[in-house]
Amino acid sequence: MKHFLIIGGSDAGISAALRARELDPEVRLTLVVADRFPNFSICGIPYYLSGEIAEMSNLAHRKAVDIEAHGIELLLEHRATAINAEAHTVTVESPDGASKELSYDKLLIGIGATSFRPPLPGLDLPGVFTLRWMGDTEDVQNHLLEHKPDRALIVGGGYIGMEMAEALTHRGLKVRVVEASSQVMTTLDPDLGAKIRAELESHGVEVQPDTLVQNISAEEGMLRVTGTQGLDATAGLVLVVVGARPETKLGTDAGVETGFKGTLKVNRRMETNLPDVFAAGDCVETWHMLLQENSYLPLGTTSHKQGRIAGENAVGGTREYVGSLGTQSVRLFDLVVARTGLHDADARRAGLEPFSVDSEHWDHKVYYPGAKPILIRVTGEKSTGRLLGAQMIGHYGKEVSKRVDIFATALHHNMNVDDLSDFDLSYTPPLSSPWDPVHMAAQAWVKAWNAERAGG
Repeated sequence: MKHFLIIGGSDAGISAALRARELDPEVRLTLVVADRFPNFSICGIPYYLSGEIAEMSNLAHRKAVDIEAHGIELLLEHRATAINAEAHTVTVESPDGASKELSYDKLLIGIGATSFRPPLPGLDLPGVFTLRWMGDTEDVQNHLLEHKPDRALIVGGGYIGMEMAEALTHRGLKVRVVEASSQVMTTLDPDLGAKIRAELESHGVEVQPDTLVQNISAEEGMLRVTGTQGLDATAGLVLVVVGARPETKLGTDAGVETGFKGTLKVNRRMETNLPDVFAAGDCVETWHMLLQENSYLPLGTTSHKQGRIAGENAVGGTREYVGSLGTQSVRLFDLVVARTGLHDADARRAGLEPFSVDSEHWDHKVYYPGAKPILIRVTGEKSTGRLLGAQMIGHYGKEVSKRVDIFATALHHNMNVDDLSDFDLSYTPPLSSPWDPVHMAAQAWVKAWNAERAGG
């Protein structure tokens, strides 16, 4: 019986194991998990810490017993310390510190990423946390319950920082966000980032951009945070969420080549340069569908798909990873923000000439109660009319994320903006209009594009 050994129990690892089992009922499957939380939703962490989800155990996509019911052996709290690719073995350390060798026929490295820890004095003080894994979540929750802080300072204005600003505000804390760049959510165009800042501030969150944190110290039972732009603040809780770095040492020590920005290098079958060794998830480079080159997009959706492909190919398949577009959505208080593809700065960095048009449309027929506006920014290629990306801001519960998925689907098929008007989308007055906001945003873009070309 062939043995498929998987290191990592999050999105990529679980998806690989389940796909391999689906295709090969006889393959032996072993999952080495460094903690005791296999297949937990790290994307759900903010909603547990906000109090919206009562129990941390509810974040488990599957319980351990459910995973084992698929014939998958779970080695929880076991850490892989070395890979011998020539011997086809992995050294694993058990909870008691003992080491053993596990042999494999096929191996997947799916150990994800780690929170970036900047060289910041005070980062290891009690009450200062990074936040990525379930162990981090337990630590933050215990601190909130034990110390009951009334103020929190978040270093970092990316997706996790924004979600935690909402979560801690929901929990009753006064929150300040400190961001080194000029805007929060740099994956959006700057003026859209400004709208997100305004939403945060309308709910009492203080946002301080263009500020570099330089020191954290403990003073009189509080944490004092100082930095540029006159930053001098105290808080009972400090979160440092300034991005993630791919976890690569296990692979590189074994001889896996590195690719984009130091990630583990893989082909589109998710194979590394080592025979019979696959890698997937936040530790590897990601094929960008639109740019047709490798990038780094550490997203749960990407990890699930890459893991599924690795699992299929580990049991004899030949499937290739089609690629990612960076499609994302996030809820922030009353708003939902979503994006896919390239915004203007992305496009210019890729040597493309973008043309972007904003338009605002009611999410459903305005005569039906509760209609709310959705702002849609469509980005196309100026010379050809090809769709390059879309960004959206609308109200929670108004189908923003599913509408950005329509743009993502069009990007997947390399369509022009004008083609979106032909989509046969559903309509009923409480949910949309005969011309959906996606249609109307595409039509607004085409009208402006034609005017631009006529004027030029």
